[in-house]
Amino acid sequence: MKTSLLIIIGASAATLVVIVAVAILIFRSKRRRNYPAIVHEKWLDVQRLCSSKETWALAVINADKLLEDALKRTRFKGKSIGERLVAAQRKLSDNDGVWFAHNLSKKLIAETNSKLREADVKKALIGVRQALRDLGAMNDK
Repeated sequence: MKTSLLIIIGASAATLVVIVAVAILIFRSKRRRNYPAIVHEKWLDVQRLCSSKETWALAVINADKLLEDALKRTRFKGKSIGERLVAAQRKLSDNDGVWFAHNLSKKLIAETNSKLREADVKKALIGVRQALRDLGAMNDK
């Protein structure tokens, strides 16, 4: 009796583990499918920040954070965004534009009084947008 009870309890626990594992996989796959839509919404927020010259710096910084999140989600190795960009460089079609954006973002964080040119902001955001597309994080055309 005791042995059969232990077998039933063990089987129930194993079944529960399988059910939980399947539920986690389903939840993760739904999140992955929705990720490009989430990135697209965040990208629209970045674009809204471009409407005023005073928020250009914030737009570049937020775009860089969005890129960092995409690099983490695609599981490129590295402790920093710079290391992840090096790991992802073969997958990125505009590597120079991405690095320009990242370096501009770092500069804006370090020097809060930096003057921005419209051409620099455009170049940075175009580079980040292309990187997000290359990584499969954004699929707008």
